[in-house]
Amino acid sequence: MSDTEQEMAVEAEVQEMSVLDALKEVLKKALIHDGLKKGLHECAKALDKRTARLCCLAKDCENEEYKKLIRALASEGDVNLIMV
Repeated sequence: MSDTEQEMAVEAEVQEMSVLDALKEVLKKALIHDGLKKGLHECAKALDKRTARLCCLAKDCENEEYKKLIRALASEGDVNLIMV
């Protein structure tokens, strides 16, 4: 295989990903490696311990107290919050 063929093969493998596709990929990897916390209790514990690196909160969440708690814990620990 010549150099140009190798470069073309590498370029073919690299694809543009949307933000949601990239987020799905990260969440899948976190789930596989036991790094994903789900639910209010687990998330609040991770945010309070400051072990969380990213927090995803559903836009259609109807409980305002839940939203307020997660936003406050995320901002207190300087954790990025994504509304999905």
